[in-house]
Amino acid sequence: MSSASQGNQTKARVKLARELRQCYGLGASFFRAAAARIEMTDTDIQVLDLLENAGEASAGQLADLMGVSTGTLTGILNRLEKAGLIQRERDPHDGRRVIVRLTSGRDDNHEVGPLFASIGQAWEDLASHYDAEQLALLQEFLQRSNTIAREEIARLREAPEGEEEVFSAPLEGLTRGRLVFSSGITRLSLRADETQANLYQARFEGPLPNVSVKEGVVTFRYPRSLGVVDWRQRVAEVALNVTLPWQIVIQGGAAAINAQLGDLDLVSLVVKGGLGSIQLELPAPSSVVPIQISGGASEIVLHHPAGVTSRLHLKGWASELIFGDQRFHQVGNDVRLQSPDFDPTVPGFDIEVAGSAKQVTIAPRQGEPS
Repeated sequence: MSSASQGNQTKARVKLARELRQCYGLGASFFRAAAARIEMTDTDIQVLDLLENAGEASAGQLADLMGVSTGTLTGILNRLEKAGLIQRERDPHDGRRVIVRLTSGRDDNHEVGPLFASIGQAWEDLASHYDAEQLALLQEFLQRSNTIAREEIARLREAPEGEEEVFSAPLEGLTRGRLVFSSGITRLSLRADETQANLYQARFEGPLPNVSVKEGVVTFRYPRSLGVVDWRQRVAEVALNVTLPWQIVIQGGAAAINAQLGDLDLVSLVVKGGLGSIQLELPAPSSVVPIQISGGASEIVLHHPAGVTSRLHLKGWASELIFGDQRFHQVGNDVRLQSPDFDPTVPGFDIEVAGSAKQVTIAPRQGEPS
């Protein structure tokens, strides 16, 4: 091939790449213009378009195709479901998956359909200018282009090494919250945040978890790789809104958990799986709060406000146990302790520790009297 031919081919590739980039940009502009016409958001319209093409999709698939977190997608789906445009149901073959479909028989859909009818007809008219062989080539090219776009969306969603990804969800009038970590994590920091306007805010380093939010239940689940859990670099910092009561469940183990729960209205706390260390600064309780910790641990430290009573059931074994101003060594196998004036009808903490630990400490906050 001559140098002139090579130059022309290079110019043609550059022009084609520019047209493709413009096509992506015009597509985004079309969604914005269509959404403005019927007073919806462009992301709402995009979800409806994806479902119209696919027929149905899981919530995770929609999040991947749109390049948003599952927490963000949940907010979009909530709006569309409330408007009667979509419906969600559990996958009968996998209860963990949520299948999303357009709602059939709704008059609301007539507002959306015509927005795509005009451009759809224009595309059909354009395609009529090409023969079958040319159309096959164009289809193959566009399929490859779409595959590249999906891969780039996935790449951009990954938090680069040393950087963070932030997730949150609106409060939207919720009256209670439940936080669930359903898989192992390296380091987890929890805190009550009096300035938090959202239901929660979470920052992650390393691999990103799948995030779902429904009716106040915030679930973080790290995906498995070939059936093997690898959570050596999973780091999360989660801030919780203090205006509503919370249940907290942490499963799958952790190298370190640190919770500064301040003025949080804690309803219950469950921690399951092996632990390196867990340090909890507990809030003043509004009721008797059950706390369950199971699995081996190096260190378990629970500090509560002064004057708050507690009860402990140590089902496992501890090399050292500190309960208030009492200290024990090499104890376990069904040890029961409680504050002198503990009353199960008065706000306090009902603590159960199962599994072996090097040290277990349950005492007032450092610097405060018993």
